[in-house]
Amino acid sequence: MTFTTWDRVSARRLERQYLTEPAAAGTPVADVVGAMLGAHAQVLSAAELSVGVRGTGTTRVEVREALWEGRSLVKTHGPRGTVHLLAARELPLWCAALTAVPAGASPFPPEVRLTEEQAAHIVAAIGDALDGVCLTVDELTEEVVARTAAWAGELVMPAFQGMWPRWRQVLHRAGQSGALCFGPNRGRKVTYTRPPHFDPLPPNEALHELVRRYLRAYGPSTPAYFAKWLAAPAGWAAGVFRELAEAGEIEEVALEEAPAWVAAGDTGFPDEPVRGVRLLPYFDAYGIAAQPRELLFPGQAYRRALAGGQAGNFPLLLVDGVVAGVWHQRRQGRRTTVTVEPLGRLSARQERELGERVERVGEVLEARPELVIGKVTAGPHA
Repeated sequence: MTFTTWDRVSARRLERQYLTEPAAAGTPVADVVGAMLGAHAQVLSAAELSVGVRGTGTTRVEVREALWEGRSLVKTHGPRGTVHLLAARELPLWCAALTAVPAGASPFPPEVRLTEEQAAHIVAAIGDALDGVCLTVDELTEEVVARTAAWAGELVMPAFQGMWPRWRQVLHRAGQSGALCFGPNRGRKVTYTRPPHFDPLPPNEALHELVRRYLRAYGPSTPAYFAKWLAAPAGWAAGVFRELAEAGEIEEVALEEAPAWVAAGDTGFPDEPVRGVRLLPYFDAYGIAAQPRELLFPGQAYRRALAGGQAGNFPLLLVDGVVAGVWHQRRQGRRTTVTVEPLGRLSARQERELGERVERVGEVLEARPELVIGKVTAGPHA
């Protein structure tokens, strides 16, 4: 069995995430997003920054062009049902794998829930309604009700400022199945459309490939960590790993003496630990997927940079491969103030590198940045 350490694992992961060295100039942004296994895009500017800092010279313009013009990226519901940027060419893999994950218990009371037959009917209606057009959520509601029945439009789901129609509880399923993705905003209104038609991979083949890709990006890892990343049942994930192990497609290693898994043959790790300073935005894929979390967020970082143990709610300062602080940016016109709160003292070299990283944030966002080292007063996901 191969034995490895957190330092070596961290160095490999950061290298494969284009966080040791950014992707070469001209690398398609879809390749970068593919290496990340999707960029969280509930806040699109955060996704643009996640992708931008991993590329040489990449700015938010290139990300937007890939999303809305070249269509090499798709904004849709990905892992955990959350909004992600995914490489369009990988939709046959993603949609087949995500729809094969067993659904958890419904969070809605019985009188609000949809039956499986109703849910499937709604997803089909969404795909039919969005074929070749972009619709706002209100327009899509009308089309879904017209293709199903009045029950789909009943206002039964508690929402931020009122009630949502029943059909919206499967909006994420429509995205995960390829029936829906986001279209360009119409003014301030979000629109939805349907991605180009494709033939999904066989479900088992897609699941196995997703596990292998996850392990290449974020391994060594365990079924429990994979289940957490995917919001899947832990017992089901253990069964998938067992199938792959029996087929010789993954193999066991020891990470800091604890058992973990990598793709078969993928047991090489850098000899030197990673060094340097990096800035990751809200919900960056690395901060969410890299485990064990207590090693990525050591000591005080676990309390300061997580929200009740949940990753993604604070932008992260990485120093030598581990979380060593948080940061926040406040934009005003063409300027942005980047406040960085280190949890320990930075060396002169690290402060210089931090200044360079802040300049890079400004380049990606097309803003003139100002670095302030001090307390971040903004709360989680501010």
